[in-house]
Amino acid sequence: MSRHDGRSAAQMRPVKVTRRYLRHAHGSCMFEMGDTRVLCAASITDGVSGWRKGKGLGWVTAEYALLPASTHTRSRRESTSGGPKGRTHEIQRLIGRSLRSIVDMGAMGGEYTLNVDCDVIQADGGTRTAAITGAYIAVYDAFSTWREAGRITDIPLLDHVAATSVGMVDGELLLDLDYPEDSIAEIDMNVVMDGSGRFIEVQGTGERTPFDRARLDSLLDLAAGGIERLVAMQRELIDGGADVLEL
Repeated sequence: MSRHDGRSAAQMRPVKVTRRYLRHAHGSCMFEMGDTRVLCAASITDGVSGWRKGKGLGWVTAEYALLPASTHTRSRRESTSGGPKGRTHEIQRLIGRSLRSIVDMGAMGGEYTLNVDCDVIQADGGTRTAAITGAYIAVYDAFSTWREAGRITDIPLLDHVAATSVGMVDGELLLDLDYPEDSIAEIDMNVVMDGSGRFIEVQGTGERTPFDRARLDSLLDLAAGGIERLVAMQRELIDGGADVLEL
Protein backbone atom coordinates (compact mmCIF):
# COMPACT_ATOMS: atom_id res chain seq x y z
CA MET A 1 0.00 0.00 0.00
CA SER A 2 1.00 3.63 -0.43
CA ARG A 3 0.97 5.52 2.85
CA HIS A 4 -0.73 8.91 2.76
CA ASP A 5 2.54 10.73 3.51
CA GLY A 6 4.60 8.76 0.98
CA ARG A 7 6.55 6.67 3.50
CA SER A 8 7.39 3.03 2.97
CA ALA A 9 5.94 0.47 5.39
CA ALA A 10 9.16 0.28 7.43
CA GLN A 11 9.96 4.00 7.33
CA MET A 12 9.67 6.24 10.37
CA ARG A 13 8.54 9.83 10.29
CA PRO A 14 11.30 12.45 10.35
CA VAL A 15 12.74 12.80 13.87
CA LYS A 16 14.29 15.93 15.35
CA VAL A 17 15.67 16.30 18.88
CA THR A 18 16.60 19.66 20.40
CA ARG A 19 18.46 19.27 23.71
CA ARG A 20 18.60 21.71 26.62
CA TYR A 21 15.33 23.23 25.50
CA LEU A 22 14.48 24.60 28.95
CA ARG A 23 16.75 26.79 31.03
CA HIS A 24 15.81 25.61 34.53
CA ALA A 25 15.32 21.84 34.19
CA HIS A 26 18.35 19.67 34.95
CA GLY A 27 17.80 18.05 31.56
CA SER A 28 15.32 18.69 28.77
CA CYS A 29 14.61 18.26 25.08
CA MET A 30 11.99 18.88 22.45
CA PHE A 31 11.32 15.60 20.69
CA GLU A 32 9.63 15.87 17.30
CA MET A 33 8.44 12.90 15.26
CA GLY A 34 6.58 14.08 12.21
CA ASP A 35 3.88 16.43 13.50
CA THR A 36 4.01 14.99 17.03
CA ARG A 37 5.97 17.20 19.42
CA VAL A 38 6.70 16.36 23.05
CA LEU A 39 8.56 18.56 25.52
CA CYS A 40 10.49 16.35 27.95
CA ALA A 41 12.04 17.70 31.14
CA ALA A 42 13.88 15.92 33.96
CA SER A 43 14.54 17.41 37.38
CA ILE A 44 16.15 15.85 40.44
CA THR A 45 14.74 16.73 43.86
CA ASP A 46 15.69 15.86 47.43
CA GLY A 47 13.83 13.03 49.12
CA VAL A 48 11.66 10.09 48.13
CA SER A 49 8.14 8.99 49.01
CA GLY A 50 7.53 7.67 52.51
CA TRP A 51 7.36 4.03 51.48
CA ARG A 52 10.90 4.28 50.05
CA LYS A 53 12.58 6.26 52.84
CA GLY A 54 15.47 4.71 54.73
CA LYS A 55 16.55 2.40 51.91
CA GLY A 56 19.23 4.67 50.51
CA LEU A 57 17.77 4.36 47.02
CA GLY A 58 16.56 6.93 44.56
CA TRP A 59 13.32 6.83 42.58
CA VAL A 60 12.10 7.74 39.11
CA THR A 61 8.59 9.01 38.42
CA ALA A 62 6.91 10.46 35.34
CA GLU A 63 4.03 12.74 34.48
CA TYR A 64 2.40 13.09 31.06
CA ALA A 65 -0.07 15.62 29.71
CA LEU A 66 -1.76 16.57 26.47
CA LEU A 67 -1.88 20.35 26.36
CA PRO A 68 -5.31 21.81 25.54
CA ALA A 69 -4.55 22.84 21.94
CA SER A 70 -2.40 19.80 21.08
CA THR A 71 -5.22 17.93 19.32
CA HIS A 72 -7.86 18.77 16.72
CA THR A 73 -10.35 19.91 19.34
CA ARG A 74 -9.33 21.82 22.45
CA SER A 75 -9.58 19.79 25.64
CA ARG A 76 -9.67 21.16 29.17
CA ARG A 77 -6.58 20.84 31.31
CA GLU A 78 -6.97 17.76 33.47
CA SER A 79 -5.82 19.73 36.50
CA THR A 80 -9.02 21.78 36.22
CA SER A 81 -11.37 18.93 35.28
CA GLY A 82 -11.07 16.46 38.11
CA GLY A 83 -7.46 15.33 37.71
CA PRO A 84 -5.70 12.95 35.33
CA LYS A 85 -7.91 10.56 33.37
CA GLY A 86 -7.38 6.83 32.96
CA ARG A 87 -5.43 7.15 29.72
CA THR A 88 -3.08 9.69 31.30
CA HIS A 89 -2.45 7.44 34.32
CA GLU A 90 -1.72 4.52 32.00
CA ILE A 91 0.81 6.48 29.94
CA GLN A 92 2.49 7.98 33.01
CA ARG A 93 2.99 4.51 34.45
CA LEU A 94 4.36 3.25 31.13
CA ILE A 95 6.91 6.07 30.92
CA GLY A 96 7.92 5.58 34.55
CA ARG A 97 8.33 1.81 34.20
CA SER A 98 10.33 2.22 31.02
CA LEU A 99 12.78 4.66 32.60
CA ARG A 100 13.12 2.76 35.88
CA SER A 101 14.16 -0.33 33.94
CA ILE A 102 17.39 1.35 32.83
CA VAL A 103 18.19 3.62 35.81
CA ASP A 104 20.46 2.28 38.58
CA MET A 105 18.54 3.78 41.48
CA GLY A 106 21.19 2.65 43.93
CA ALA A 107 23.72 4.90 42.20
CA MET A 108 21.70 8.14 42.23
CA GLY A 109 23.73 9.48 45.13
CA GLY A 110 21.15 8.84 47.83
CA GLU A 111 17.44 9.27 48.36
CA TYR A 112 16.61 11.59 45.48
CA THR A 113 13.68 11.58 43.07
CA LEU A 114 14.09 12.03 39.35
CA ASN A 115 10.91 13.72 38.12
CA VAL A 116 10.27 13.40 34.38
CA ASP A 117 7.61 15.60 32.77
CA CYS A 118 6.39 14.85 29.24
CA ASP A 119 4.05 17.49 27.83
CA VAL A 120 2.56 16.95 24.39
CA ILE A 121 2.30 20.30 22.65
CA GLN A 122 1.14 18.78 19.36
CA ALA A 123 -0.27 15.29 18.84
CA ASP A 124 -0.34 13.30 15.62
CA GLY A 125 -0.03 9.74 16.92
CA GLY A 126 2.72 8.02 18.88
CA THR A 127 2.82 10.49 21.75
CA ARG A 128 3.66 7.90 24.41
CA THR A 129 6.47 6.36 22.39
CA ALA A 130 7.87 9.79 21.53
CA ALA A 131 7.71 10.71 25.23
CA ILE A 132 9.75 7.66 26.24
CA THR A 133 12.39 8.15 23.54
CA GLY A 134 12.76 11.86 24.26
CA ALA A 135 12.67 11.37 28.03
CA TYR A 136 15.83 9.28 27.86
CA ILE A 137 17.76 12.27 26.47
CA ALA A 138 16.37 14.55 29.20
CA VAL A 139 17.25 11.99 31.87
CA TYR A 140 20.79 11.57 30.59
CA ASP A 141 21.34 15.33 30.63
CA ALA A 142 19.81 15.62 34.13
CA PHE A 143 22.26 13.06 35.46
CA SER A 144 25.09 14.86 33.64
CA THR A 145 24.11 18.04 35.49
CA TRP A 146 24.01 16.06 38.75
CA ARG A 147 27.50 14.72 38.07
CA GLU A 148 28.87 18.17 37.23
CA ALA A 149 27.50 19.37 40.58
CA GLY A 150 29.55 16.67 42.31
CA ARG A 151 26.52 14.68 43.53
CA ILE A 152 27.49 11.51 41.63
CA THR A 153 30.65 10.25 39.98
CA ASP A 154 29.08 8.23 37.16
CA ILE A 155 25.91 8.46 35.09
CA PRO A 156 23.57 5.87 36.71
CA LEU A 157 22.13 4.53 33.48
CA LEU A 158 22.31 0.83 32.67
CA ASP A 159 21.29 1.12 29.02
CA HIS A 160 19.34 3.20 26.53
CA VAL A 161 15.57 3.02 26.17
CA ALA A 162 13.39 3.92 23.19
CA ALA A 163 9.93 3.11 21.90
CA THR A 164 7.88 3.06 18.73
CA SER A 165 4.49 2.03 17.46
CA VAL A 166 3.63 -0.59 14.85
CA GLY A 167 0.33 -1.77 13.48
CA MET A 168 -1.64 -3.22 10.61
CA VAL A 169 -3.64 -0.97 8.28
CA ASP A 170 -5.55 -2.43 5.34
CA GLY A 171 -3.74 -5.72 5.88
CA GLU A 172 -0.23 -4.22 5.74
CA LEU A 173 2.20 -4.00 8.66
CA LEU A 174 3.43 -0.43 9.24
CA LEU A 175 6.06 1.19 11.44
CA ASP A 176 5.45 4.41 13.39
CA LEU A 177 1.76 5.07 12.82
CA ASP A 178 0.57 8.65 12.69
CA TYR A 179 -2.94 9.60 13.76
CA PRO A 180 -4.76 8.95 10.44
CA GLU A 181 -3.24 5.43 10.37
CA ASP A 182 -3.66 4.71 14.08
CA SER A 183 -7.32 5.70 14.01
CA ILE A 184 -8.18 3.01 11.44
CA ALA A 185 -5.62 0.32 12.35
CA GLU A 186 -6.73 -3.29 12.56
CA ILE A 187 -3.84 -3.97 14.95
CA ASP A 188 -2.20 -1.35 17.13
CA MET A 189 0.94 -1.96 19.19
CA ASN A 190 3.42 0.05 21.25
CA VAL A 191 6.83 -1.48 21.88
CA VAL A 192 9.53 -0.37 24.35
CA MET A 193 13.05 -1.81 24.18
CA ASP A 194 16.46 -1.14 25.68
CA GLY A 195 19.65 -0.51 23.75
CA SER A 196 20.60 -4.19 23.94
CA GLY A 197 17.53 -5.19 21.93
CA ARG A 198 15.59 -6.55 24.92
CA PHE A 199 11.87 -5.89 25.36
CA ILE A 200 10.75 -3.75 28.28
CA GLU A 201 7.06 -3.54 27.46
CA VAL A 202 4.75 -4.60 24.64
CA GLN A 203 1.21 -3.22 24.42
CA GLY A 204 -0.72 -4.80 21.57
CA THR A 205 -4.39 -4.91 20.66
CA GLY A 206 -6.32 -6.48 17.82
CA GLU A 207 -8.50 -3.40 17.39
CA ARG A 208 -10.49 -4.85 14.50
CA THR A 209 -9.10 -8.35 14.02
CA PRO A 210 -7.29 -11.02 16.06
CA PHE A 211 -3.69 -11.84 15.11
CA ASP A 212 -1.62 -15.00 15.29
CA ARG A 213 1.92 -15.62 16.57
CA ALA A 214 3.49 -15.22 13.13
CA ARG A 215 1.97 -11.76 12.71
CA LEU A 216 2.99 -10.81 16.24
CA ASP A 217 6.58 -11.83 15.50
CA SER A 218 6.56 -9.78 12.31
CA LEU A 219 5.26 -6.72 14.17
CA LEU A 220 7.93 -7.09 16.86
CA ASP A 221 10.66 -7.42 14.22
CA LEU A 222 9.39 -4.26 12.53
CA ALA A 223 9.37 -2.39 15.85
CA ALA A 224 12.85 -3.64 16.76
CA GLY A 225 14.25 -2.23 13.52
CA GLY A 226 12.76 1.19 14.23
CA ILE A 227 13.92 1.24 17.85
CA GLU A 228 17.43 0.27 16.79
CA ARG A 229 17.55 3.42 14.67
CA LEU A 230 16.21 5.56 17.51
CA VAL A 231 18.82 4.20 19.94
CA ALA A 232 21.54 4.87 17.36
CA MET A 233 20.27 8.46 17.18
CA GLN A 234 20.40 8.77 20.99
CA ARG A 235 23.98 7.48 21.01
CA GLU A 236 25.04 9.84 18.24
CA LEU A 237 23.46 12.78 20.01
CA ILE A 238 25.09 12.01 23.36
CA ASP A 239 28.49 10.91 22.07
CA GLY A 240 28.73 13.86 19.69
CA GLY A 241 27.51 16.41 22.23
CA ALA A 242 25.26 18.12 19.67
CA ASP A 243 22.30 20.21 20.75
CA VAL A 244 20.19 19.35 17.69
CA LEU A 245 20.01 16.17 15.65
CA GLU A 246 17.67 15.09 12.87
CA LEU A 247 17.00 11.54 11.70
